[in-house]
Amino acid sequence: MKHKHRHAPAVIRPNQPEAVNIRFDFTDPQALAVAVAGTFNDWSPTAGALHSTGDGAWLTEAALLPGVYEYCLIVDGRWMPDPLARESVPNPFGGRNSVLKVSCSPAAAHLYEATFTPFTSPQQ
Repeated sequence: MKHKHRHAPAVIRPNQPEAVNIRFDFTDPQALAVAVAGTFNDWSPTAGALHSTGDGAWLTEAALLPGVYEYCLIVDGRWMPDPLARESVPNPFGGRNSVLKVSCSPAAAHLYEATFTPFTSPQQ
């Protein structure tokens, strides 16, 4: 006896972008608490605490989907742009937000690096 099964048609999904691990670093030997807040965590200063690794170094990692994000560091309660960020934009509070561009491929990341790395000619 044959059974007639109705199967749902296969759903073809385009390649979904994968999250990329991004590392946030900050150095301040005087800092007691450091966090990162931005569009990737709803600007929550408690969601992105950096961890002290000693000698004033702080770090954390976040898995982010490809895209463009704005963020600030919060150092001992003071909001500031990331001094290591390549780009920043004005924010509505009179300060600046750092800009982070997360690419989905190593080639795109290399292109971004080449675009924002100053060219220096060799000494003659």
